[in-house]
Amino acid sequence: MRVTICDSKKELGVLAAREGASCIRQAIAENGEANVVFVTGKSQVETLLNLAKQDVDWSQVNVFHLDEFVGLKKDSLSSSKYFLQEFFLSHIGQVKSYTPIDTDEASLEKTVNKLNKLMASHKLDVAFICIGENGHLAFNDPPADFDTRDPYIVVDLEKRSRRQQVSEGWFSSLDDVPAKAVTMSVSEILSARHIIVSCPDQRKAKAVASCLFDDVTVLSPSSALRMSYDCSLYLDRLSSALVFADGRRD
Repeated sequence: MRVTICDSKKELGVLAAREGASCIRQAIAENGEANVVFVTGKSQVETLLNLAKQDVDWSQVNVFHLDEFVGLKKDSLSSSKYFLQEFFLSHIGQVKSYTPIDTDEASLEKTVNKLNKLMASHKLDVAFICIGENGHLAFNDPPADFDTRDPYIVVDLEKRSRRQQVSEGWFSSLDDVPAKAVTMSVSEILSARHIIVSCPDQRKAKAVASCLFDDVTVLSPSSALRMSYDCSLYLDRLSSALVFADGRRD
């Protein structure tokens, strides 16, 4: 894992986007297309807006979502679909394909089966992700399932994970946050040829320390990133506060 500490969130976004674009261009040059998955959330705004400015032939890119809440209305402003449209897709040209996650509870099993069948023929080239405040990857909260090889799974959301959604302003109260989500599995994330982790802000400092210093276990999902073939972790001064020594024990 490569760790880059930036002076600001803006610099983080520029550098993460620059590397991500390079990886996407490499995949297109080698395979004629690129398969890219995106996480959503406030930590990703700078990276996504800067990525949209990069010289990439988006018409050769297949776009996937990392996760989505179960049971949201289709027009919900709290959905990953809305976020990616607002901060990325509306800023670029037409992509080769776009696969949002339909999380209507009535057709959930069908949705997951369809996604898993699709991913079987779309090996991930680049995964843009973050680390949750509780150390989760996507919505793989602790204790995460490290064993499943299904690309997408349905998970129960931990209270800390749901509370983060309220603190970021996506929901007005904890009761409004769905209790389940469809998420890309840890094994599928790690299968990506390149992983770009944009993780700014003070609130992520302990989670970053867990990623770097904890044993690789299901109780610390982000620690699994250390097993990745190629992973770049981008931090700002605030999120890197505990990097130089494990200050959690001070």
